[in-house]
Amino acid sequence: MAPAPPRRPSSSPWAGRAAAAVRPAARPDRRNELRLYGINAVRAVFARRPQAIRKLYLAEARIPALQPLLKWCVENRIGYRVVGEDELARLAGSAHHEGVVAEVLRAEPLALEPWLRALPAGAACALWLDGVGNPHNLGAILRSAAHFGVAAVLLPQRSGLALSGAAARVAEGAAEAVPLVRAGDDAAALAALRGAGFGLAATVVRAGDDLFAAPLPPRLVYVLGAEGAGMDSALAAACDLRLSIPGTGAVESLNVAAAAAVLLAAWRMRVPAG
Repeated sequence: MAPAPPRRPSSSPWAGRAAAAVRPAARPDRRNELRLYGINAVRAVFARRPQAIRKLYLAEARIPALQPLLKWCVENRIGYRVVGEDELARLAGSAHHEGVVAEVLRAEPLALEPWLRALPAGAACALWLDGVGNPHNLGAILRSAAHFGVAAVLLPQRSGLALSGAAARVAEGAAEAVPLVRAGDDAAALAALRGAGFGLAATVVRAGDDLFAAPLPPRLVYVLGAEGAGMDSALAAACDLRLSIPGTGAVESLNVAAAAAVLLAAWRMRVPAG
């Protein structure tokens, strides 16, 4: 019997696609992406960094409120889906999604030296978070920081703190308004901040000067400690001031986010917004 003739390569346009389909697709790197939820958090990204939006999920009831964003998604070929409440809760990992979830590119924290070089002359306030780890506290701190016009939130070298969806929702859009800055090594960071005219104030529960009576420099960094352990003792000793918020003593101290709001209000009273 004669051998069968060799098979000709298929001319079908689907042949190559079928072959490609069996190869494992390269997995996208998700480390630089963040899943945001909450209408103000999503609107803030759209207002400041629309190019960071990668995908959008929303409840049908949110369509009227998000028309400008949906129009932008269509014009820029960004996928969006109308989904139910259960799917939104699954995507957000929270019931507090407020009808919208977005996948966005993270805004990378700035480095300290470039941030200092770009900072305008004059009064400025920043917050140094030494060990703060609760995302809801971070979100509340960012919200207060935006309200009082804080120049940045500084994260020390050892801090693993990063913006999360929960923090961004609590911040109500402030995560896009207040830059996160990596401070690096403590000693070098303190020297750089002092070189730029900043005084550093350790915020302590007891034995500090009365926040409401002490003079505050126009360029000031408040150093806030972790929720439970407080701040590093060596860092506190290296600061120029030690400040305490006076109270009745009925409770040991304020929550770190509430304390941040009081501290910032006290600074703003001495240094009115320009």
